Amino acid sequence: MVERKDRVDAFAASLLIGFSILLGLNQALVKLVNAGFEPVFQSGLRSACAFFVVLIWARARSIPINLRDGSAPFGLIAGVLFALEFGLVFVALDLTTVSRVSLFFYTMPFFTALGAHFLVPGERLSLLSVGGLALAIAGVALGLSEGSSESGHSWTGDLLAIGAAIAWAGIALLTRLTKLIESPSEQVLLYQLFVSAVLLLAIAPFVGDMVRTVTPMIVGIFAFQVVAVASLGFLMWLWVLTVYPVTNMAAYSLLAPIFGVFFGWLIFDDPLTWRFVAALALVASGILLINRR
Repeated sequence: MVERKDRVDAFAASLLIGFSILLGLNQALVKLVNAGFEPVFQSGLRSACAFFVVLIWARARSIPINLRDGSAPFGLIAGVLFALEFGLVFVALDLTTVSRVSLFFYTMPFFTALGAHFLVPGERLSLLSVGGLALAIAGVALGLSEGSSESGHSWTGDLLAIGAAIAWAGIALLTRLTKLIESPSEQVLLYQLFVSAVLLLAIAPFVGDMVRTVTPMIVGIFAFQVVAVASLGFLMWLWVLTVYPVTNMAAYSLLAPIFGVFFGWLIFDDPLTWRFVAALALVASGILLINRR
């Protein structure tokens, strides 16, 4: 059983900031790889490859994987949520811009804090936090109000990204409230990767051509995603989740959409309208208030 801490210290903060940068970049990388692989197939293939990377990591460090510790049923649920999360966000990146996916997908702390208020003892929202929820909701509404345009985004992609955020929040809460919190981070991630790989690869043939135009650059970017994001990055995130308060930890996720918007602008020249920037500011401000002591 890991020792719980009541606040995010400097070490955890540095890990979470680095992970936010990685996540912001990852949205752009997924969109690039979508040119070579159909989104659902890419998501399932990434989970399958990352499963073996994490398994090798666990074996090399002699980390016990115990499927009889009572966590397996919850691990299966987490795996379904993981498949839903990444299946939705990968498809969203095919339909809308990186910047918009970054805005809506990283509303995850909003849904996490809301769920924690009702489900996690000692993490109830204050009156100030309720005001933060209202700001975040206003930001999402403002972002959605732009609708479809010639800039390459659609409401469908926006809503899929929000659905992915809800699934991600569900994983965070499930981990905190069940036997998963007593299992090694590697075991928790292996559950998610295995189940999502099976589900997504089974669905992939029915949603379109699985392979599009594959180049060496796309293969290289995909390999980076497997190792740096889907394997080592999420191992770190799950470890932080089991040690530090979920609400305080989630606050750092507001950095991810900022980095996502930056990389979307840098790589794809995503348009930044005043309405979109205002929506991003409202969501970030709301999440800050939600998590303020």
